[in-house]
Amino acid sequence: MINLIVNADDFGFSHGVNHGIVDSFLYGIVNSTTMMMNMDGTEHAIQLAKNNPELHVGIHLTLTCGKPILDNVPSLVDEEGYFYSLSAFNPTDISLEEIEREWTAQIDRFIRSGLKPTHLDSHHHVHTMKALYPVVKNLSHKYRLPVRPNGFISIPDVESFTDVSLSDFYGDGVRADYFDRLNDGIYDGLTIEVMCHPAYLDHHLLNGSSYTHKRLTELEILTSVQLPKNINLLSFAEHI
Repeated sequence: MINLIVNADDFGFSHGVNHGIVDSFLYGIVNSTTMMMNMDGTEHAIQLAKNNPELHVGIHLTLTCGKPILDNVPSLVDEEGYFYSLSAFNPTDISLEEIEREWTAQIDRFIRSGLKPTHLDSHHHVHTMKALYPVVKNLSHKYRLPVRPNGFISIPDVESFTDVSLSDFYGDGVRADYFDRLNDGIYDGLTIEVMCHPAYLDHHLLNGSSYTHKRLTELEILTSVQLPKNINLLSFAEHI
């Protein structure tokens, strides 16, 4: 038996993303999501989360999209005050102290909303960069939150959210038979997380992300797929 968590990243990016995630929960197999706390759609996502309390919600820590919550993090932003893109992001050129303050602000904003976070992960998986491990460890311990592993590899001295995290349901890997292909014996007895990005297209997404139309395909698959009998879609109560 495989225990499955299907986590939709980017909750809060935009209204179209938010509605796509919630529909994938209400009418499909998404049972977890992680919220970006610095985006135009964040307040909308908070309200949707409160309206759907059975959807468990973690925090999608962000350093490579939008603007920071804090004003005084100069090493994290470009001349216009935006986070650097992933291609321009270099962990050796930024301040770990500023990252920790910014991510603390993002977590605190989530907690102030009245929601209870389930776990931490990050936009573009930047938390899996070894240079950032000390920050991830500090925040995981401070807030007592597990963290998405890097595949089968856990961040040292940090509780992992699942045994395995899979990021291949993305791009060309978005296939109707994806979940059938998990049934090959590798993951038997494990709790695995499959990362996904369902969404409806809107102006913010089309103009603010390089990953757009494929999100519609993800939405279609996630709301129509029938899981194999040996895959147990975990409820929140089973995982906490």
